[in-house]
Amino acid sequence: MALISARTKISRILSTLSHNNFLSRSPFFSNGVQPVDRLHPLGGFGRSFASSAVASVEHDALGSRAMGFEILGVKDYEDYRRSLYGEITHKALLVDAVGTLVVPSQPMAQIYREIGEKYGVNYSEGEILNRYRRAYEKPWGGSRLRYVSDGKPFWQYIVSSSTGCSDSQYFEELYNYYTTNKAWHLCDPDAERVFKALRQAGVKIAIVSNFDTRLRPLLRALKCDHWFDAVAVSAEVEAEKPNPTIFLKACELLGVRPEEALHVGDDRRNDVWGARDAGCDAWLWGSDVHSFKEVAERIGVKV
Repeated sequence: MALISARTKISRILSTLSHNNFLSRSPFFSNGVQPVDRLHPLGGFGRSFASSAVASVEHDALGSRAMGFEILGVKDYEDYRRSLYGEITHKALLVDAVGTLVVPSQPMAQIYREIGEKYGVNYSEGEILNRYRRAYEKPWGGSRLRYVSDGKPFWQYIVSSSTGCSDSQYFEELYNYYTTNKAWHLCDPDAERVFKALRQAGVKIAIVSNFDTRLRPLLRALKCDHWFDAVAVSAEVEAEKPNPTIFLKACELLGVRPEEALHVGDDRRNDVWGARDAGCDAWLWGSDVHSFKEVAERIGVKV
């Protein structure tokens, strides 16, 4: 009876977090209770506001940063998972790309300006940033998805709107720059060691990312493509987070059920709510967990 009661509580919590009306979903990304700007150069941008009502719900009803699981306590939740799945609580780890696995090495506006100078771009970095935000926040009318195939039509619109420059050579240079290891670096320097330990323990790993088809060459450029058993990228799946379809596709590629998978990402709406809508477990990077070693140890794999 105790196990059934615990399971019922967790189910109720996740349902409340994902579907209750008082957690109104922003049309853009959310990364906490304060206004947050998230810049993904040639890979995605969003601005979101989580209201004080959401903050109050998370603090008062849930009691701490780990959201629903903290109502029972992290240890209680992990014990519950082990009672169902064994010592290792998840069979698969799904990882967000930009903001979790990798981050831009230089500010987006700086790169847009520096590369653009020889093409006549004379806007300041601040002006480029503001124009970028306005362009990105407008509904994209080219298709139902922003990142279709190589994503060039969308990004040509963003670059020209941000800089006032429609030179095709400028766009191609900027576009190609963001496929190189100069443009990006890993968030966690221990990622390779941790992922190796996870896979040796039998945990499968996949990337789940809103990105165009440059993600695969980018992973190769960063020499980390071999860390993963599968890649679910929105341009190929034809579904963008928080659409549950992309998470379900990742689980299908790994050969696991959604409830056996844990997704880790830095965006509350896209990563946490989206993954939970698909039936996966989900933790917020930078809040619930702060390193891949912490992720591994919490699911029962020693690093």
